[in-house]
Amino acid sequence: MTDDYSCLCDDFYLDMHINTELDLPTERDTILSFFERIQKQFPSMCSFFRRENNEYCLEEDRNAGQYRWISLETDRIGSGIVNPSNFEDAYSQDRLVLELAPYMLGVNHLDIDSLDVTFAMDFEYTGSHDEIIAEALFGSTAFGCLLDMPCASPVSFSPAVVVALSEDCRTQARIGVESKTGVSENGKQKHKSDEAISLFFTIRQYPSETERFDSLKSFEHQCRLAEELMSEKIVPNFVLPLTSVIAQKRIT
Repeated sequence: MTDDYSCLCDDFYLDMHINTELDLPTERDTILSFFERIQKQFPSMCSFFRRENNEYCLEEDRNAGQYRWISLETDRIGSGIVNPSNFEDAYSQDRLVLELAPYMLGVNHLDIDSLDVTFAMDFEYTGSHDEIIAEALFGSTAFGCLLDMPCASPVSFSPAVVVALSEDCRTQARIGVESKTGVSENGKQKHKSDEAISLFFTIRQYPSETERFDSLKSFEHQCRLAEELMSEKIVPNFVLPLTSVIAQKRIT
């Protein structure tokens, strides 16, 4: 299935994030021990660094085009693979993080604010991203009629929608399409050749108020749900229209 997704975009991402109520530990030994345990399972993850915002990261070599990464932010643990060969490559890494978090980082069921599973895609295009998004996703909508006005052109089209998937609203899906085309002070659009149109689809689960949160069980459910909705809803209604318009623009 991931091979099919790779054919539809320039880069495909499969990520997981554990959002916590409390700040994560910052002790040197705790952070290093956690990443050493990850590296034991995935020896090719050798690039360790700290960003200016005190985010700690462990990655594989990005130049390979396919790489793993894990990050510790102030109140969020991230895990993902860029261009995975298959879903299980990413899921096995995510499960390891979920298993280690309570014992090595002190993140138990009470500390989890929410759990995210995200499927993301990048679509390279050197022209106006807003024009692509407007034509692909807004053409026959109420918003699309605004472009019928004289001299009208899309300037900021980055739609994002969140829908509840359960009666208690604790299971949610978010779809967002992000334009990287900027607007200068004189009102003209700026196109960055090294930036891509990005699509993000996230299944988020909030813990129940009446049951102990089982992060691993929730993760498995979210993965199945994300795969199903990607196949049935996101690819035919968002991805294919975007790729079709991009292909047409490149020809012309």
